[in-house]
Amino acid sequence: QVQLMQSEGSLERPGDSLGLSCKVSGGDFDFSRAAMGWFRQAPGKEREMVAVINWLATNTDYADSVKGRCTISRDNYAKTLFLQLDNLKPEDTATYYCAARRSLLGNLYYSDEDYDYWGQGTQVTVSS
Repeated sequence: QVQLMQSEGSLERPGDSLGLSCKVSGGDFDFSRAAMGWFRQAPGKEREMVAVINWLATNTDYADSVKGRCTISRDNYAKTLFLQLDNLKPEDTATYYCAARRSLLGNLYYSDEDYDYWGQGTQVTVSS
């Protein structure tokens, strides 16, 4: 059984930086051939893509709302996905989810419907 275990949530101040991690384990899931993504869902809103990365980390993409202050990365040896979000804003408050799917090619996947496995969610609150 594939499991995605996310780091714990936090309370941050505007302007701070946040680092999240997501470790994949279990099953016959080949992390090095997996496309990964970070999504978030704020109260009363739909889940949205934050950042996506392909299997070799040769391609990444970001939501406009975080572009320029967000970095998605991965360590295929450690089977871990990372998200760094700088200059936090109150509107970054949300539950953050990592997601994984098998990928035959080095594609990026932008929709939550494209992903098969999800982390448990991490609550991030940005408030002064």
